Amino acid sequence: MAEPIKIAYLYEDLMNTYGDSGDVKILRFLLKQQGYDTTVTNVSLGDDFDANDYDFLFFGGGQDFEQTVVAKDLQRHRETIKDYIEAGKPMLCICGGYQFLGTYYKMSDGTVIKCLNILPLHTVFKADARMIGDTKFITQFGPAQAFENHSGRTYFDDQDKLKPFGTMIEGYGNNPDDHTEGMRYKNVIGSYSHGPLLKNLNIAEGIMKLIIQNHQDRLAHSKEAVMA
Repeated sequence: MAEPIKIAYLYEDLMNTYGDSGDVKILRFLLKQQGYDTTVTNVSLGDDFDANDYDFLFFGGGQDFEQTVVAKDLQRHRETIKDYIEAGKPMLCICGGYQFLGTYYKMSDGTVIKCLNILPLHTVFKADARMIGDTKFITQFGPAQAFENHSGRTYFDDQDKLKPFGTMIEGYGNNPDDHTEGMRYKNVIGSYSHGPLLKNLNIAEGIMKLIIQNHQDRLAHSKEAVMA
């Protein structure tokens, strides 16, 4: 029997707001249509985790309290997530999961939460100016529609290294100033799009192709290791 595609859902029990789990369900459905079975592992508090055992990582959004809990546990996984990202493997991070890839996020009470410091971006919360509503934007996969609900404003600290995932038509996206939505670095996508994002099948199919390629590469590497 063929080995299934392996998906790691980071902190599924804590980081799953506004339908984010739907992104994983949509991918599983599309992969099934292509003949691939999938397994989904919830990597949560205290769990061991090697990102390179998986074909795709998903990291959803959470409320402020849940994010402070996750932040204390997440640092254990920094190196394996960084290695996975730098190897060009696919990952989708929504809202809080997206913010966690950066250096820090500053809470509305002034508390600074340390993030993974993998990518050069940071987030500042403005509780009195929440960005909420339907969005429209253009991505490399084509047009998209979604829903945003966040007080965090995300800014790139190295615009040569990071590129926006999309250009805003309606809504706020990363912040009220830049007219950009999310981030793309190698095969990692960060986004503020809930609803879920992958109801936009053009984006879902683009990510699915990256997952299948990574799955094939992982199996080929495993065979080479056995034969060596």
